Amino acid sequence: MKQFKFTLLLIICFSMQIQAQNQSALVSHYKAFYAQMQQQGDIQGVINAMTHLVVLEPNVQRKDTLAALYMNEGKYVQALNLIGIEQLESDTSLATEVKAVSLKSLNEPKRALEHYEVLYKQKRTVSLAYELADLKIQTGDISGASLNITYGIANVTEHIMKPYYETQTPYQVPALAGFLYLKAIAKYRENSETNHEASISILNEALELAPNFNMANLALDAIRAQKEVQKTE
Repeated sequence: MKQFKFTLLLIICFSMQIQAQNQSALVSHYKAFYAQMQQQGDIQGVINAMTHLVVLEPNVQRKDTLAALYMNEGKYVQALNLIGIEQLESDTSLATEVKAVSLKSLNEPKRALEHYEVLYKQKRTVSLAYELADLKIQTGDISGASLNITYGIANVTEHIMKPYYETQTPYQVPALAGFLYLKAIAKYRENSETNHEASISILNEALELAPNFNMANLALDAIRAQKEVQKTE
């Protein structure tokens, strides 16, 4: 009986050793595969390799990296399915960024705001101030948006550009023009009955800096049209 138990123990230990060796070999294989896919610029291959590594040898860094890869490819649901949507104290800066960007892209401004606020507390930047102002306007927090806009205008430099993607061909304008656009929208939302002229004036400032600013032109046309409607009522 003792001999049987000893033999069984040896078999179990041997099996565990083989399994560990096999897993180690798989991890090495997918690390090499990941590096090769990166070299080839094969993003789907990179995602596949990292998915295998997360399964074989999970850790926070790999999980966050995989979520970021999904986000960069516009696969926001997959990114959030991987790391969740809740704000957690254990979240890394990368995880917080993935949650913020993905939720905003999925038209969840209130949820996205929570994560952008965390990023802004960690490091104040002009780009984060813009995102916060934009989201706060969407959620009706005009006074909060105004604070972020004021910060952005005070700290932006002429070299900082803001990209926009609403047209078939993406374009960019000076970030200052972007903040002026948000300032005009916030002013209009503050009182759409009386703030037409003030908003139009601010939009004209933005267009002086960036005549190709499609979003500002659209907003200008819309506010002027609304002003004409009010005249006829």
